[in-house]
Amino acid sequence: MMLLFTFVMDESPKHPKEKKNRNINIDETLFKRIGANDMEALEELYHLTERTLYAYILSIVKNHDETLDLMQDTYIKIMSSAHLYKPMGKPLAWMFTIARNLHISKIRKVNKEVNMESQEIADDLRFSYVTDSEDKIVLETALNILSEEERQIILLYAVSGFKHREIAESLGLKLSTTLSKYNRALKKIRVHLSEGREGHER
Repeated sequence: MMLLFTFVMDESPKHPKEKKNRNINIDETLFKRIGANDMEALEELYHLTERTLYAYILSIVKNHDETLDLMQDTYIKIMSSAHLYKPMGKPLAWMFTIARNLHISKIRKVNKEVNMESQEIADDLRFSYVTDSEDKIVLETALNILSEEERQIILLYAVSGFKHREIAESLGLKLSTTLSKYNRALKKIRVHLSEGREGHER
C-alpha cells in the first residue's frame, strides 16, 4: 500500500491518511483493574495501545526485535506498577515514560548505545506494521537521519495514525513545536530520498 512512502512524498497540506487517524480512548480505570490482577483489563489495554507503543519504542531503539522485547517488558512493568497510576488524562504519556525508563536502564546495564547499520535494517528486519518495500526505505531513512523526537512524531503519525494534538499531549510538547518538528522531519526525509534517486539516475 506504500502508506509511509505516499504520506512522506505527498506535498499537499491534507493527506488522505488523516481520514484514517485512530482515536485511542483509554479508560483510565483499566489501570486500577490491572493493578488488581485483572488480566482481561491488561488484554484490553494491549489491544488498544500495542501499535502505538510499537511505533514509539521503535523510534527510540531503531531495531524491530529489541522493540518487541521492550514492548513486552513495558507491559510487564505496567502490570506491576498499575496500582501506582494516578488518573491525569494522559495514560499514553505514562506508558511512554515507562518504556523510555526501561530503555535507559538497559543501556546503562550494557553500557553502550544501541546502534544499527542501515544495511542491517534493509536486509534483516521485518517490521511488524511496515510490509511494503518503499515504506521500509522511508522507515530506514527516518530511523537513520532524524533526531529521536522527530522519529517519534513521524512514526506516531504515520504508523499509529495519531493526530498532531494527540502526539503533542503524549510526548509533553506544545502543538506548535510538534507541527514544526514534524514539517522539519518530513523535509529531511524528502531531501534525503530525492538525493538518493538523483544518485541512482546518474
